[in-house]
Amino acid sequence: MKRNTKINALLLVLVAALAVLPLALGLGDDKEEPFAGADAQAETAITELEPDYEPWFSPLYEPPSGEIESALFALQAALGAGVLAYYFGLRRGRRQGEQRAARAQQAGERTDSGTDEPATGRI
Repeated sequence: MKRNTKINALLLVLVAALAVLPLALGLGDDKEEPFAGADAQAETAITELEPDYEPWFSPLYEPPSGEIESALFALQAALGAGVLAYYFGLRRGRRQGEQRAARAQQAGERTDSGTDEPATGRI
């Protein structure tokens, strides 16, 4: 196995462990909503400490259920990952194109230097 393949496999195992271990170890079993988001936990803590607290802002859209809220969050994460992947892919493609153009230009300069080899344009 190549070194990169080993590293990728190890990272995949670590990510799977991070996803499965909290469920397998029963973390959060004592809570009503064991895997609630930080916003919900913060709201609960604030209302326990200061019952008269009123938020400064209210949400623009309140989803009808937690499942829809989770789906919208997952959609937002997927769109963000897609934008980042597109950006990094575009940058890599441009860099590879510049490298190919530079090699082609160097190959053209070598053939123009008086040798009898035809320039094929292959890289």
